[in-house]
Amino acid sequence: MKEVVGQIIAFLGREATVMSVATLPFIELRGAIPVGISLGLHPVHAYILALLGSMVPSPLILLTFRPLFNSVKRTGSFKKLMDRIVDRTMKRSGKIKKYYALGLFLFVAVPLPSTGVWTGSLAASLLNIRLLHALPAIFLGNAVAGLIILLISYGVLN
Repeated sequence: MKEVVGQIIAFLGREATVMSVATLPFIELRGAIPVGISLGLHPVHAYILALLGSMVPSPLILLTFRPLFNSVKRTGSFKKLMDRIVDRTMKRSGKIKKYYALGLFLFVAVPLPSTGVWTGSLAASLLNIRLLHALPAIFLGNAVAGLIILLISYGVLN
């Protein structure tokens, strides 16, 4: 397994590896920053790459999830799966409902499992938060979460 990971990193390069890891749901920038540092990148370099990579899915989710959700819900093919995703997302979105973009920022800024860009973007989509308001809130929240992870990685915060 170690050999396979090494081959993937050699093929993609360290920077692309960090950005690719950051795009993954649940891992996002919270996992990509330590990966970048462990690959020998400067922490600020790893942070910037992880921040950029983790933001790639956000506009795609914000623009496509609502129409996709409505289409799938009508056909019924994946209705149970979509309902489960929506239920899990909406359970965590109370503050977003209450405080709109500020709530979305705070939700994404807390570096806990299932409070990242993917879940924040899904919640914003489901709550009909406009792209113009959602994207900056998600980006800034993600930037703060990344700084917290960076500080934790260096033992400044524990």
